Amino acid sequence: MFHSFFPQPRPFFTSLVVWTLVAILGWYFFAAGFGAAHGFAPVAEEQQPYDLSFFLLRENIWFYGYFVLMTVIFCGFWHFKAIHHPWKLWSIWGSALIIFVTYFGVQISVVINNWRRPFGDLLQNALSKKPGIVEGNFYDLMITFAQIAFLSMFVSIITDFFTSHYIFRWRTAMNNFYMAKWEKLRHIEGASQRVQEDTMRFSSTLEGLGISLINSVMTLVVFLPILLALSSYVTDLPFIGKVPNSLFWLALFWSIFGTFLLAFAGIKLPGLNFRNQRVEAAYRKELVYGEDHADRAQPITVVALFDNVRRNYFRIYFHYMYFNLARYAYLQADNLFVFFFMVPTIVAGAITYGIFQQISTAFGQVSNSFQYLVNSWTTIIELLSIHKRLKAFEAAIDDEPLPNIDQHYLERQAQNAEVDG
Repeated sequence: MFHSFFPQPRPFFTSLVVWTLVAILGWYFFAAGFGAAHGFAPVAEEQQPYDLSFFLLRENIWFYGYFVLMTVIFCGFWHFKAIHHPWKLWSIWGSALIIFVTYFGVQISVVINNWRRPFGDLLQNALSKKPGIVEGNFYDLMITFAQIAFLSMFVSIITDFFTSHYIFRWRTAMNNFYMAKWEKLRHIEGASQRVQEDTMRFSSTLEGLGISLINSVMTLVVFLPILLALSSYVTDLPFIGKVPNSLFWLALFWSIFGTFLLAFAGIKLPGLNFRNQRVEAAYRKELVYGEDHADRAQPITVVALFDNVRRNYFRIYFHYMYFNLARYAYLQADNLFVFFFMVPTIVAGAITYGIFQQISTAFGQVSNSFQYLVNSWTTIIELLSIHKRLKAFEAAIDDEPLPNIDQHYLERQAQNAEVDG
């Protein structure tokens, strides 16, 4: 699944995580201060531009240069270490490009969040009939938003196009690798389905999960400092009192709670989805044999196989029922969570509507990033079930014992064959 596309996956991803932490710490403890001392000082949060000039801020240009330097060092090292790997351009440099473009997309969200303050304040002033406000003020802000929106659309379209090609290359690498080992794999139940369908589903599922994960990490890196700055407006919490950096701690607590809640509620689902693929494959395989052989797909056999499908689906429906109960209850409570703790601040009139909009958006961005597992749990369940199936291929290729679930299946097949015999 991974070593067909990435060079030495375990050390590659381990070094990627370590290098990412080194780069982040290096930025906050050295590079940012060094840049500020040499004319690349950051602009205060309330003074940041809310138009396209944001991307030309000296602090952002300095960060782009730092990102490129750290990327070239890491990717250059692995490029020469894996000089003969056929997919190194896509797996190494393509991954770096996706990470950078994702970060740039998060920065667009920052600009939109900056835009919310002047627009919200202008709307509040207009509704309260303060003098000096004309229609042109709104039109100017709308034109600014349109410029940001068109840039966002362009970046999203290009990113989706490139990522689609990236993922298909990964699927191609898996397909070529498995087909080169086909003689070792053909005896495994549903081998054709695993090569054709599971590799496709694995790559496409990882596309969504991978981009979401990168986006969540980048959002935290970008929006956490913003949320910490905005926390100065919300210091008095109901039933708790004054809490420094309150918005950050609220986002962290709420996200951890939701993650553990859904992880506990959905603990049985990956195995059930895996078994579902198994019984569906067995039913489909018998029907395919019945197309060419009159002695196959007999009513008794088909009824028994479909009965396995029915029982497994009913188990899935039951477990998804209480999982969805926990999930939807949490998501509905999430809509009011931050508002509940901002009530004292709102009643005291300590913030304007524009600042409220900024806080709401920034809290939502950080909270959603912390809630990566919450938002992606159903997709993760599907990915885990696919991973279980493809692990059998890995075991067969490496001449290792098959996973327990595959061994149990082959044992049952052998027992059925003896009975039929």
